[in-house]
Parts: sequence; structure tokens; C-alpha cells
Amino acid sequence: MNKQLENIVKVWPTIKAIFSVPHTESEYQALVETLDNLVDEVGNNQNHELAPVMETIGNLIENYENREYKIKEAFPIDVLKYLMQEHGLKQSDLKEIGSQGVVSEILTGKRTLNIEQIKKMSSRFQVSPLVFI
Repeated sequence: MNKQLENIVKVWPTIKAIFSVPHTESEYQALVETLDNLVDEVGNNQNHELAPVMETIGNLIENYENREYKIKEAFPIDVLKYLMQEHGLKQSDLKEIGSQGVVSEILTGKRTLNIEQIKKMSSRFQVSPLVFI
């Protein structure tokens, strides 16, 4: 075994929890807490000696999130309906889209949102316009 691996074997028990791929929610949460502490310490200083550690832990967290928290694709109408529900809105509250009849046609799929309506909904709900495309 080379010297570098020998050194890793010696320190591994003390750093294993930080540098292992998380497989459970509790392991993930522990890494998030560690990353939060690193962000407080390192900040935006890319020359800080712990910056590579922060990047590595960030990658481990990102991989876990991509695996465990997949975002399902949604149709623009479903996104609009969801946002309306979350904000307690009715069709008549979306005057920037058009008349209640126009809103009704959009929500039933008879009509699609145009560019101007997408811009207005994006601004109103503070989301990317891409969610309505």
C-alpha cells in the first residue's frame, strides 16, 4: 500500500461520516449541517484551505438530492393550477391573463398561455417562465 493510502486508512474513521456518500435521510441531513458550517467558515473565499472540502460535500449532497428528490415534470396548466391553489386564487383573480373566460379556457386546456401571459404569471408568482412552457 502506498504512503498516501496508508495516511487515508489512519484518518478515515474520523472523516468517514463527512466524505461518505449519504444513503439515508439522516446521513444527508448531517452533511447539510456540515456544509452549512463550512459555508459560515469559508464564505466565498475560494483560496480558503477548506474550500475543496466544501465543494466535495456540496457534490455529495447534490448527488443525493438528484437521486432522492427528483422533480417530476408537470404540464404548464398543472403548474398554474398548483400556484393558484397555493396562493388561494380563483380564476377571477388572474385578470392579467385575461377575462375569466380566457382563464377558464387556459385551465381546461382549450387555450395555451401566450408569451405575455407567461411573463406576467412568472412575475406574479416569482418563478421562472420555463415552468409555463
